[in-house]
This record gives sequence, C-alpha cells and structure tokens, in this order.
Amino acid sequence: MNIQQHQSEPDCKRSKCPVSCILEILGDKWTLLVVRDIFLGKHTFKDLQSSAEKIPSNILTDRLKRLEQNKVVCRELYQEHPKRYRYYLTQKGRDLEPVMESLIVWSNKYIPETYKLEDIRKMLPDVRKLI
Repeated sequence: MNIQQHQSEPDCKRSKCPVSCILEILGDKWTLLVVRDIFLGKHTFKDLQSSAEKIPSNILTDRLKRLEQNKVVCRELYQEHPKRYRYYLTQKGRDLEPVMESLIVWSNKYIPETYKLEDIRKMLPDVRKLI
C-alpha cells in the first residue's frame, strides 16, 4: 500500500499519527485487558468477566463489540438459547503479541512486583505462546 492510499482511509479520527490511531482502538483501561485474557485462553463472556480487574458487564460488552468491529476479535456462537459466544483473536489480534510482550517487559522493568514474562508464558495455553 502506498502512502497516498493510506492517507485516504478513514480509520484515524483525530490524526494520522500511528499512536493516536491505535489508541482509538485499544486506548482505554479495559481493552488491552480483554485482549490479554483472550491470549491467556479465556473465550467466553463469563470467563472474561471473571478476571481480577472485575470489568463491568456493560463495558465488557462494549469493548468486545469495538474489538470485533475493528477485526481484532471474532466471535463464534456456541449456544443458541440464550445466544452465547466464544471470542477469539483474529490474525490482526494475534499480531498484537509483540506489543503485549513489550508492555510486559517494560512493566517488569519499571513497576515492581508485576508478573514476570516467564511466569505469564507458563499461564498460556499450550497452543498459544508469546514470542
């Protein structure tokens, strides 16, 4: 894609700054936690809601919709009555893996008593490993 094509796409609302654009998708205190939990193998609404941070259900619903609209997450119906879904990272979502790892490494360096990257790797399901 050339720079001309990129500039014509309406993905960024405030500016064309890459940091500003990603913050429009991921830039609140909940969204990356939802992505983290899906990386850690939580896939149902109930599982996602049970995290230590106690995300309110209305906010979780909103963040999952936003992640789905931005093609970071996809959902799969697993129960018809009532309708219930499992949430998975798309390739776009899985490509956040090095970003998540960098945030963990930075946090380990500057914020005492945070979970170490090695310990988080042990928490991941066997089918998913951070780089």
